[in-house]
Amino acid sequence: MNDEPLRLIEDAQKIGVALDAAQAQRLLRLLDELAHWNRSYNLTAITARPAMISAHLLDSLAAQPDLRGHRIADVGTGAGFPGLPLAVANPQREFTLIDSVSKKIRFVAHAARTLELPNVTPLQARVETLAPTEPFDTVLARAYATLADLLESVQGLCGSETRVVALKGLYPHDELAELPRGWRLERSRQVHIPELAAERHILSFVPQPA
Repeated sequence: MNDEPLRLIEDAQKIGVALDAAQAQRLLRLLDELAHWNRSYNLTAITARPAMISAHLLDSLAAQPDLRGHRIADVGTGAGFPGLPLAVANPQREFTLIDSVSKKIRFVAHAARTLELPNVTPLQARVETLAPTEPFDTVLARAYATLADLLESVQGLCGSETRVVALKGLYPHDELAELPRGWRLERSRQVHIPELAAERHILSFVPQPA
């Protein structure tokens, strides 16, 4: 194994995520595919390899301790983050990756086939229009507007036991003051992503009984 997979394994350990060699190789293959597609489809503004590892792979994996249950939805997934890296690291869980932009979902579908991820379901849709018969256990979102917008948008995906996990940059004091009724902050934590200078916070919300 060359240095890049070893570094990824070591950096993942720093954020509490255990990867084996095959998972590390698969995650790096995801970046290869993203870089290739990005030349034609402009899926990400982050193109330097070290920055892609920290801002896409490690930043996504940092949410692993916040996952609850078996059925996970990633809303506004974009090019598949955080859903694809988490699906690689959690083959026992089922991930539905949702975005309204067709080129992004086409890439997610391509990546899931290429990386042989049977636990990933790509879905092109506006999340506000969805109402599955069975609620998700966890709903994830990274860089998805405001917390109020997020919680209102995902109502149809949630049940009484659903956890909504928001990956944010700076701690969102102002947004927390404007949460919609029916939700409460369960916990928040600051995460330190290796080789990423920007602040990162992960906040988890659960339904608030009336």
